[in-house]
Amino acid sequence: MHRDEIPTPALLLDLDRFERNLARMAAHVRAAGKNLRPHAKTHRCPEIARRQVAAGALGVACAKLGEAEVMARGGVRGLLDDLALGRRLRTRRFDLAIDFHGGPRASLLTWLSRARVRIGYQVLGRSWIYTRRIARPRELRRRHSVVNQWDLLEAIDGWPAGGPDPVRDAVEMARDPAADARVAQRLTALGVTARHELVVVHVSAGNPFRRWPEPAFTTLVAGLAAASPQRRIVLSSGPSDKGAASQIAARARQLLGTAADRVVDVGGFDLAALRALVERSRLFIGGDTGPLHVAATTATSIVGIYGPTEPARSAPWRDPRLATESVEIAGLPCRPCDQRVCEPGDFRCLTTLKPEDVLSAAERAMSARR
Repeated sequence: MHRDEIPTPALLLDLDRFERNLARMAAHVRAAGKNLRPHAKTHRCPEIARRQVAAGALGVACAKLGEAEVMARGGVRGLLDDLALGRRLRTRRFDLAIDFHGGPRASLLTWLSRARVRIGYQVLGRSWIYTRRIARPRELRRRHSVVNQWDLLEAIDGWPAGGPDPVRDAVEMARDPAADARVAQRLTALGVTARHELVVVHVSAGNPFRRWPEPAFTTLVAGLAAASPQRRIVLSSGPSDKGAASQIAARARQLLGTAADRVVDVGGFDLAALRALVERSRLFIGGDTGPLHVAATTATSIVGIYGPTEPARSAPWRDPRLATESVEIAGLPCRPCDQRVCEPGDFRCLTTLKPEDVLSAAERAMSARR
């Protein structure tokens, strides 16, 4: 059959190029240590989605319920898993479901729960999923994300009036005694004792828009360690950034020379162990990522490094009496941004942020605890 004879609309692919592109994307994601969930709207074809999953994708993201139904009928594994999870949620007969995320998958699971009351933001094309809808402006506002999400809580019957309070409603994470014991054992094996000033520097970021350059981290780590013989610096990272953390540590040790032993390697740890490590530390430094907010559940001093996001929206939500410093480049017209495209093209919100400024903030934060 000639292509001119194919009924329209129809999707035509160069199969060799398509399979080559699938393989390249899968290899790129694996090399970065990430997971992939492509958008179904780019093709709206179950066969393509099945091939994407076969190449390593977790599933596909659907913007509308109709897309999800088509993909599920087509046997796309990720969506079948979500439907199975939805059935389990439904059997629990929840009275209330709150969608704090607002993404397509979260909306789908909220709807599948069949909770009697379903609360979420007004989202184009998905508002019908919720029985109670809360308006949310599309533009980024200088309003903390906790306050934004509190709007959803106020839609609950009988919820007390008044906004959130960072003292009364501080973010919490339970202390894990077993994780604390493991961390204590590792530190003891490395010769780190109570007389040392422990500083945790988290060098990972969920996306390149929040990643401070490695040379800047190297300068910071070396500067922190050089300031006191009692300091011990620990670098933490996500699984995909272990190589970067090792390189930063190695270069910092080179700069430190005979004081290289002040940068210690405690190995990898899960979130419970990370919290235990931070709780034993004088200071945590990191970008606007999950570990920054894990650190906020302790009384440890914090320095947050902000690029495309702003402290007004994302600073640790905790007692303001605890030492918390925020370092950012103020006055950039492109901040905050949606972290899809860097408008200037040079990530200047991070590349122009000086290690000396972070180091000064670190010293202020540690001095505040003395």
